[in-house]
Amino acid sequence: MSCTDKYIVIDEIQKPYFVWYEDNWVHDNIVHRHEKGQLVYVDSGFQYLTIEEKTYLLPQNHAAWIPSKALHKTNTHSDKIKLMILFFDVSSEESFYNNVQIFSVPPLLKEMIRYAEKWSLQEKENSNESVFLHAMLNELPQLVEQSLHLHITLPEDLRLKKAIDYLHSHYTDKLKLDTLSEISSVSLRTLERIFKKETGLTINKYQQILRIIKSLELLSENELTVSEIAFKIGYKSLQAFTNSFYTIMKKRPTYFLKENI
Repeated sequence: MSCTDKYIVIDEIQKPYFVWYEDNWVHDNIVHRHEKGQLVYVDSGFQYLTIEEKTYLLPQNHAAWIPSKALHKTNTHSDKIKLMILFFDVSSEESFYNNVQIFSVPPLLKEMIRYAEKWSLQEKENSNESVFLHAMLNELPQLVEQSLHLHITLPEDLRLKKAIDYLHSHYTDKLKLDTLSEISSVSLRTLERIFKKETGLTINKYQQILRIIKSLELLSENELTVSEIAFKIGYKSLQAFTNSFYTIMKKRPTYFLKENI
């Protein structure tokens, strides 16, 4: 893993926990894995994670748990992002630690993550650090009772490639299923069937999540009003956007404005 001018091989760290905080993370965009489990917290900006071929979005004040040995890579479109990453040796068989978890960070966990910054990039084992991070690891399942599931699965069926590319470049437009069927060279019924099988989402839901992801990027930039964002990503009214956003995120768009985080 690399950031700024540093390069660290996590699996060569000879201690059970390792803390790594950066104000301006630079991504290498390389698929890799670690023996350690990994907690990624976004303090500012927004972060994309690809884990086992699924793409997840982490807006500000959100975190991801990446299980041990899970193939993943990180990338972002934020000009500047502050990440707080903690690595853990995990011995528990509890299902929480063996699955990807995406969640908004409750206040107590946020304060624990920020407190751990004092041990950032320290490769020598420290007893106080070990006790503190061991407690954090044990409490994660209890601290995170409701996970936020916001992900886009990348389909393997090549028949969907043109449809997916079209959706990603035309997500602001009114959805035209016949157009997607035509560019995919399959019937509409077949397209809808394989799309749901490959992504776990209907085409309409996929477009909705694309719009919400884009709105989160714009909200984090703090340059447009919520109304301006709603129209920019393709909604015809602020109310329609707010309702759609709440359905996916379980919070109002204003919650994600920078001054509220």
